[in-house]
Parts: sequence; structure tokens; C-alpha cells
Amino acid sequence: MNVQDWLRSVAVKIQGIDRELVRLSAAIPHWPADVALKGLTTAANCSRLWFAVAALLAVRQGATRRAALRGIAAIGGASFTINAIAKPLWPRLRPAHEDLPIARRLALRHHPQSSSFPSGHAASAAAFATAVAMESRAAGLAVAPIAAAVAYSRVHTGVHWPSDVAVGMLMGSGIALATRRWWPLRVGESADSRHLTRVPTLPDGAGLVILVNPSSGEEGEHPGAELAAAWPAARQVLAEPGTDLVKQLEAELDASESPVHALGAAGGDGTVAAVAAVAANRGLPLVVVSAGTLNHFARDIGVASVSDAIAAVRDGSAVAVDLGGVRIDGGPPHWFVNTASLGGYPDLVELRERRETRWGKWPAAALALIEVLRKSDPLVAHIDDVPRRVWLVFVGNGLYRPRGFAAAARNRLDAGLLDVRYVRADVQLSRTRFVIGALIGALQRSRTYVQQECTGLKVEVLGPPVALATDGEVVAEGSRFEFSIQPAALTVYRPD
Repeated sequence: MNVQDWLRSVAVKIQGIDRELVRLSAAIPHWPADVALKGLTTAANCSRLWFAVAALLAVRQGATRRAALRGIAAIGGASFTINAIAKPLWPRLRPAHEDLPIARRLALRHHPQSSSFPSGHAASAAAFATAVAMESRAAGLAVAPIAAAVAYSRVHTGVHWPSDVAVGMLMGSGIALATRRWWPLRVGESADSRHLTRVPTLPDGAGLVILVNPSSGEEGEHPGAELAAAWPAARQVLAEPGTDLVKQLEAELDASESPVHALGAAGGDGTVAAVAAVAANRGLPLVVVSAGTLNHFARDIGVASVSDAIAAVRDGSAVAVDLGGVRIDGGPPHWFVNTASLGGYPDLVELRERRETRWGKWPAAALALIEVLRKSDPLVAHIDDVPRRVWLVFVGNGLYRPRGFAAAARNRLDAGLLDVRYVRADVQLSRTRFVIGALIGALQRSRTYVQQECTGLKVEVLGPPVALATDGEVVAEGSRFEFSIQPAALTVYRPD
């Protein structure tokens, strides 16, 4: 038997199974669920049901909002794949509605004429449910029964064969899982470092000076009172708006009459970076209190809450981590704990963070990226003495994952390398090619995108000075930027 004959015999067997399952479904006596299933399948037309569920999920920030947004993205991918590709490729007649009890039939002027295979309703239902579960297990468990009911309703109302539904659900789930290629899942685990160390235990905070930034995070929610209760002997310094935090903290330490054993930062990544620079210069360990909006560095070192910081200080457990540095126009090094960026990237960061708490990181980043690429002018520069025209330049302290331009988090804090990524503007249709490559997860094979790992990087801008952003804050303008990595330069308290 050749392949063609084998495929024909398989198709005949599947059709026989489909007919038998449809016959069994049609034989089910009339019951109240008939009305509910007809209403459910109608509500799912054009994914209206899923958009309504997504709107409910998006009311709350965090995982459920991300689940709603990923679900909508998955539906978009599933609808396009099913309707534009799969149905035209595999035309199939729908079940004869005359074989169905009248109570089951949908109130349609005309029986659907599009291909029965695969089921678009089932694909969208499975895509949405899978995408939601990827971000929030609880929300996924709530949505899954509704998705299963929608899928079955297509057989119950006689508009699809069971195999149409089964294949549609498989395709929808697969498309939802594929969104991880360009929209990484939120990373929750902390990064590793081989430089484990012991630092002073400070159970009451004696010898700890902690800079508290009241403007970080949500208004009026900085943890000053909680820290005072946990560390009554610690000295709190409130960040003064509009001042250089490094200079303010240095002045406080120079004026201190009592010994200082550790420095602390209660705020976002910008506050942490400022205190980290002082701690590294003075050889003091750093206490990070997660009190900002995003807290990337705190998440990477495994300090997700105030209680984590308190436990680490009580136990004296810590790790040594790398610091990134950049000299601007030959000046002193400016230290960063997460990332530095040039070109349109500072604008991208600003636009993304403005929308991030409402929409989630990756949708906000995608919109910001499109807006920056559309409006910004290319940066003309020498990158390690090679002439380039680029749209964006990203420099990470350590190696970020995933590969591609959606850098999310680090596996290690002691890689001893910079993660350099930039988008070339000297390639024809570079912006369009970059966006397409990012969407399909193929940036590694795109000529518009460059990614390298190195211990140092020189960028000399030809033209007016440009802004540098580090750890989400625009810090200075310049024309010559020399990036470097300082291995194990900073000791940070972290719970065992």
C-alpha cells in the first residue's frame, strides 16, 4: 500500500468514527443543557465570549492581566492560522444538519459554508484557555471547563465533526504555547552565583544604613515603618527628590560617627543601583528591599519581599555578583546592576514602564518598540571601531534570557560578561524585518539584529551627544561610552 492509499484509508476510518460519534450525540434526549450549549456556541462567535472573559481578568493587575493579554494574542494567532491557512488547505463538508434534532439546531439563515476542518471555535477556545493557564494556574482552571464546553458545543449543535474539534483544539493549544517564542513567560526563580559568602548578621539593624526612596513603587506604600520595626537600630535616610542619591548617601556616611557594617536600598532599580555603587566603592555588603514598581534586580537575586530581606540580614547569607560599568566621555565609571542602553532604547524603557503596570511587560514593550522604531532616528556610531547605523543598543550586566530582543531575566549573576544587543539601521527595510523576526522568534537568523557576549564594549557616537539610560533611569548624555564588567564586585544579602 502506497502512502496515498494509506492516507485515504485513514481518512475513511476517521470519517466513520466521526459519523458514529455524531450519531451518538444526536441520540442524546432533549435536556435543558441544549439551550445553554446553543447560547454558549453563539457567544463564542468572533471570540466575543473570550474578549469578555479577558476584560474580567484584566480588571486585576498582575498574573491575571497578563493572562488576559496573552489569551487575546493567542486567539489572534489561532484565528489567522485556522481561517487563512488551515481551512483553505483542507476543505471539508460539514455534518448534515437534517440529521440533528430540531431543538439542537442553531438559528441560522444559512448553514455554514466554510470548511468544517478544523474548528475555529475550538481552536480559539483552546488557545485562550492554554494561554491563560500559562500565566495563572487558578485562572486557567476556571477558564478550561468553559473552553471544553464551547468545543463540545460545536458537535452538539451539528456544525462540526468531532475530529474538526479535536484538531482545532490541538492547533489552538500549540499556537498558545508558541507565544513563548516572542513573549516570554514571567520569570520567577532567582539567578545563581558561585560566590556564596557570609556577611555580618544584623538582627536589630545595628550598623545598617538604609536609603529609603518614598517616591518608588505605589504612592504612600514605601516600607519605612515596617523596616523600622524589624531593624530598630538601623539608620534610615530618606531620599531627597531631585538630588544625586550617590552624593547624598556618601555625605551621610562621611558624617556618620558610628561604624557602618552594611548599606541598604529600599526602592526601585534606580535606587538600588545608586546604593550599590556606594557599597561596591566602600567594600560594604548591600541589603536590597523590594519596594519599587518592577524590582528586576531584587527578583533576580531572590529577594521578592521585605521579609526576604529581613531573613537574609538575620542569617548573614549573601552572594557576590557582577557589576556593569560605563565611562561617559572619559569620566568616572557609572555602575549599573541590570542594563544600560543607548539610541531609542531609553525612550523604549520610558514608554514601556509608563504602560507596564497596566498592560504587563511584554505587551507594553511591544507597543513601545513599535512606537520607538517608527519615530526615532538611527544612531550613527562606531561600535568597537566598526562604523554602524543602529536603532537601539542594549547592554546587560550578565547574560539575559531569552535570546532575542525580549530580555527578561538572568540565569546567573556571575557570568563575567556583558550581554550586548543592537538593531542595525544600515540594512534595507531593517525595522520591518526586525519586527517580523521578533514576532516569529527568528531574530537569531536576521541580519538586522546583532547579539554578542563580551567583557568590554566601546561606542563612539558621531554627531550630537545622546542620552544613556541605566537601570531604567536616564542618567547622562555623551558621545563616547566605554562599557565594562566588574566580576563579583558587589556583595548582596540573599536568603539561603
